[in-house]
Amino acid sequence: MTTDFFTPVVDDPYDYGAIAAANSLSDIYAMGGVPFMALNIAALPPDLPPEISAEILRGGAEKAREAGVVVGGGHTVQDKEPKYGLIALGFIDPAQMITKGGAKAGDKLLLSKPLGFGTTTTALKNGKADPKDVAEVVTWMSRLNRTASELALEFEIAGGTDVTGFSLLGHGYEMAQASGVGLQFSFERIPILSGAQRYAQEWIFPGGSTDNRAFFGPHVKFSPEIDKHSQMLLFDAQTSGGLLLSVAPEKVAPLIARAKQVGQAFWEVGQVLAGDSIEVIA
Repeated sequence: MTTDFFTPVVDDPYDYGAIAAANSLSDIYAMGGVPFMALNIAALPPDLPPEISAEILRGGAEKAREAGVVVGGGHTVQDKEPKYGLIALGFIDPAQMITKGGAKAGDKLLLSKPLGFGTTTTALKNGKADPKDVAEVVTWMSRLNRTASELALEFEIAGGTDVTGFSLLGHGYEMAQASGVGLQFSFERIPILSGAQRYAQEWIFPGGSTDNRAFFGPHVKFSPEIDKHSQMLLFDAQTSGGLLLSVAPEKVAPLIARAKQVGQAFWEVGQVLAGDSIEVIA
């Protein structure tokens, strides 16, 4: 059982509801679970037009339906700023559970969604985002992690996490600590949204990204060729980000081939090492 909710990250109320629901279900998918029921959590301003509130809830309901999840009710309160998300319940087989402690030295690191969600949505809030970049980030954030999770179970992957508010490096650090290993990321292999590099160069980041760098930065060593704004992209706070999976080397090629058959993206972004260091090479 898990819960998550947040203020709007995009302007369209339907997209906001769908993204919030996808994000709320992600924690269950990240552990190899199958969500089956959810409850709405909503805080809505009393002067918000009813049609906007309805669109938020419709976005969440239709995303839940896509996931095969029944929304069994929920609770609303009044607030000055909209907030929406789900309490989500899922089933999991303890023998097939994906955990942060399941990574092993020698594994490869696969990522199922690109980075740059935080900087792109912050650019939107600041009125600086290109509409094409907004459409791209909405598509990715509203995508369920269901297929990625199903593939992880199919290939008996034991180590993984979803990449959300603590960023790729923050959640990667958590996985390294839980597994007693080190991680090495290759920056040039990490997928980044097309507009995110431009917004990063303008130093447009959410506050959470700055917090991530302050907290997790001392644990990460960067190659000197990686500039500061590129480093920050790896600390970028993601909303409804992808799964980071630790995969045995012999399973990487067949998993990626199978993923292509079902339309699921995966990028090999690094490897698991013995030790306890987190490093990013160019």
